[in-house]
This record gives sequence, C-alpha cells and structure tokens, in this order.
Amino acid sequence: MRDFHLPGRSPVYAMNGMAATSMPAATLAAVDVLRAGGNALDAAVAAVSVLCVIEPQSTGIGGDCFCLYAPAGAGKVYALNGSGRAPAAANIDWFESHQIRGIENTSAHAVTVPGAVSAWETLLNRFGTKGLDELLQPAIRYAADGWPVHSKVSWDWAGVEGKLRKNGTHRFLPNGTTPKPGDIFRQPELAETLRAIARHGAKAFYEGPVAADIVATLRARGGLHTEEDFAKGLKGAEFVDPISLAWNGHEVFQCPPNGQGILTLMILGILEGMSADDGPAGLKRAHRAIEAARLAYRDRDAFLADPGFEDVPVKKLLSREYLASLRDSISDTHAIKDLPAAGEALQPPHRDTVYLCVVDKDGNACSFINSLFQSFGSGILAEGSGVMLQNRGFGFRVERGHPNCIAGGKRPMHTIIPGMVMKDGQAAMPYGVMGGHYQPMGHAWVLNNFLKYGLDIQESIDLPRLFPYGGKVEIERGISPEVVAGLTKMGHTLEINERPHGGGQAIYIDRARGCLVAGSEPRKDGLALGY
Repeated sequence: MRDFHLPGRSPVYAMNGMAATSMPAATLAAVDVLRAGGNALDAAVAAVSVLCVIEPQSTGIGGDCFCLYAPAGAGKVYALNGSGRAPAAANIDWFESHQIRGIENTSAHAVTVPGAVSAWETLLNRFGTKGLDELLQPAIRYAADGWPVHSKVSWDWAGVEGKLRKNGTHRFLPNGTTPKPGDIFRQPELAETLRAIARHGAKAFYEGPVAADIVATLRARGGLHTEEDFAKGLKGAEFVDPISLAWNGHEVFQCPPNGQGILTLMILGILEGMSADDGPAGLKRAHRAIEAARLAYRDRDAFLADPGFEDVPVKKLLSREYLASLRDSISDTHAIKDLPAAGEALQPPHRDTVYLCVVDKDGNACSFINSLFQSFGSGILAEGSGVMLQNRGFGFRVERGHPNCIAGGKRPMHTIIPGMVMKDGQAAMPYGVMGGHYQPMGHAWVLNNFLKYGLDIQESIDLPRLFPYGGKVEIERGISPEVVAGLTKMGHTLEINERPHGGGQAIYIDRARGCLVAGSEPRKDGLALGY
C-alpha cells in the first residue's frame, strides 16, 4: 500500500466494467459504451477513436493498430494485426536506383498504408455488438467542437514543433505555435472524415475522396503510394495466431511478428530462471533486467520482420534451451562488454503511442493499442481530410538482404504491442506499456512488479523505469542514487532521459474476490474508471 502522505494514486476498483486509457475523456467514452450495453471491444473502439482526436501526437486514424481479445468462456486469445504495408512500388531496386540509403522519419517514404480503420472494422465485425456509426460519435463531437489540450499532450506537442513547421502542418500550429494546456483545439476536416467512416464504414477511408486526398498529399512529396494501395488496405487487417509463454503460473500472450511482442516473452523467460534478487527497486534486479533486454533487442534487430516475407525463428527464440543459454551469459557483477550490436545503433527513436484496456460485465477482456509511431508520425497532414500520417516505414531498412529490408506490400518491424495474461484458461489481465522500442521491456518490468514482486497494480505502473538503448542505459529521475552508482560500477553508462519511459494501463480480474482492479499511467494524462 502506498504512503498516503506522498503524492500518488491508488488502484481503481469496480465490480462490473472497467476501462483504463491515457485520456479521461476516452476512458469516459469507453465506460459510457459499457453502461449502454456494449461489450469490451465496442468500448475499446469508442475510446481509441476519441484518443485519435484528443491525443493527436500519439495516435490517429492515419496510424496502425494491434489487438488481443479474450472472449469470456472461450478459453483462448485472439490476435489481430492491423499494421499497414508499404506501397507496391516501394522496392529495394527503386531506392537503390535513387541512391536512397535510409528512410527519413518525416518523408513520404516513411508512410505505410494506415491499418487502424481496417482493424477497427474487422474487430467489430467479428466480436462487436455495435457499429462504427454509433461508436465514432464521441470522437466526431470532439473533432468538430474541440477539446481542451491536456498537460502531457501539450508538453509532447511543444517538443515536435520543429517537425510540424518543417512539414508545413499549420493546422497543428494554431496562432503559429503549439497549444498550451487548456487551449481548445478543433479539427473540422477530421470530423468530416470520421462522419464519412461512421456512415459508410472503413471503405470511406480507403476508397474515394479521403484516400485520394492522402495519396495526392504523399505523391506531392515524392511518395510511391497509389489509390490502389489504399484500396487493398481496406482488407489489410487480419487475425493471426498469438504467441505465448508459460510464466510464473500464468500464460502471457503477445501478437506475433512483425510486432516485437516476442521480446517481452524472451525477457520474461530469461529472468524467470534466475535466483532471488534484491526486490523491485534493487540493483541486482535492475542490472539483470538491463542485460536480458540487451540480449533480446539484439535478436530483434537480427531477425524480426514481416513473416509473410521472411522466416522469423519464433520457435527457437522462445525455446527454453535458447532462453537458458541467454540467461547463462548474464553475470551479477558486471555488464556484458562485447554484446553483438546487430544494428542497435540504427534503431529509430522511441516515442509515442496510445494503449488502452477494457473488461466488460461478462468478462470479455480487450487489450488494444493504436499508434502514429513517433510524435505526430511523419508530421505529414492530408489537409483536405484532416488525417495525420504515421511514419512506420521508418522501421524498414534500405539494405538489400536484411530481413527487414523494404519491399512492396511488406509490413515493417513494428514496436506497438498489446499484452494479455491468462490463468487457468481465463483472462487474468489485459495490460500494455506504450513507448515505442521500450514497450517489451516495459511489459516485462510491469508484469514482474505485479506478479513476481507483489506490488499493487498502480505501484507496478508507477515504479521508476530504465531502458538500455543506443549503447547507454536511459533512466528516469526516480531511480535511486544507490542503484545509479551500482550500475555505473558494473560498467553501464547511464543518462537521465528527458522524457519518461512509456505509459501503461492494466486491469486485473480478481476472480477470487469478484472485482476488477485497474492502474493507469501517471506519466500521461489518463485514468482508470469502472462501475
């Protein structure tokens, strides 16, 4: 239990439905749907559409989506991959002939066909009880009437003013600058696009005036996109077989590659077989987590790609034998000095995403993530339709023969990952931690905090974080001086990260006591709410 003399927040308890998102209005939208008889999937779509309007630096309908859904009584988890593909003409021959050796994060080449709207419709057709016509109404109102910019959104927004100015994205620089907390921001063009999707479904995004506007915007900037690429995107989202790992008496589920959820399972598997450490905020725990992450991320950069194009060795990477061999390479006294880099220095910066989770009165559990990748994605706005476009293609390599080399119709290595914990064939906890490349380590960090060290769900999210990235360990200011000194002595190079690591939400289904328990990220503006 937290010290009530100190700032903080308590877990949220409820008995019927619960939602946890990164913005209060999105959480409220989800709970409204639940109270009106909708299920967890309906509520998640309503919430994420609101987030696409009021947390625009993190997500939008010009982004991608992944989902894990555990229907009550089904005894299984369904995974949906809603990540978009490169345009058909985007092949390595074209890039080499134009002497392009890398993709800029603000260029049209960084934009893949957005998969989010296709994902929402695909999920609702399979599991929903309501349609986009009803569920998009709150988002439409916020886009048309405006909403007050929240503090963390404003802070993020100010940090990428240069990107928006570079790409001439004046709609997002009202009065020539970024909004301050409490400023009302409106997006009338986006409201019209959302109305069209509400009336006609995802087809209104991938065909017709909206698609034409996006394609024209991208081609004017040198993009290779066509309206045919977008038309194919209508059916782009697809159900895939989730991957999982038995861990600590639970089964932890992730979406398979091209997402990086496999790293979460690898980190959990490496750490599980180690001897007792010094607790959740201890030096030994921090060092081991860093080393396990370094090993897992090394393998990500060597192997992770679109399995439709490359053979990703999932079975080997999750085998107990392989995880044990990685575990054995970790020393409790010093950092691994000669870790093979496998392209670590080429990782693009880790930034923004939104994650949310919902559990309804029947026990359906939804783990849902939607993202533009970096803050405001590419910074390219299709002005006629109001659609800000992601920059997921920045995750491709322009390197012939690399598993993640760009190719027409290929999905890039993807950072966004929803998580789901099952126990005895029933959903135990939908959870997620936002934050680009940090996400797998964040997932493992929070799960260990809660299910290994026994912190409550809110404490598990609050606990200060660290992350090995680019040859250094980025730490939050809450990491204790003793741990900082100890890690430095072990050979780690530490630096305080300007931005906190990620943002988590989680809902624990406490079946023994008959209640739901949720935590929400203090590093963002959101909250958990139930009824």
